[in-house]
Amino acid sequence: MSRKLITSGAKWEPIVGYSRAVVVGDVMEIAGTVAAEGGKVLFPGDAGKQTEYILSMFKDILENNGFSLEDVVRTRVYVTNMKDWESVGPVHGQFFGEIRPASTMLEVSALVDPEMLVEIEATAIRSVK
Repeated sequence: MSRKLITSGAKWEPIVGYSRAVVVGDVMEIAGTVAAEGGKVLFPGDAGKQTEYILSMFKDILENNGFSLEDVVRTRVYVTNMKDWESVGPVHGQFFGEIRPASTMLEVSALVDPEMLVEIEATAIRSVK
């Protein structure tokens, strides 16, 4: 079975030893992703906008590699403040309301940068159509 590594180009990928996503056969695993670009956190203080940015990135990664949002079977959402579920949850619902993958939301004590409020990872299985 083939293995495809998908990079975001982030400088820390080779340092830490990870890929933005990995595809093996019909399965894609997307690594924990935050709303950052060029080492700068986007939308500080706005967990909903960070979520929207992350899930839009997932949509692009999926579609650029022969998958779609409909193929997502699992998401894991990490927030630094569980009260942010009220802004994060509805955005997740905008992307996945009809798809309804298995999902978990957890509060974590911190992410790499204090302005990062949300980190999300996902699993997709390519549908046979």
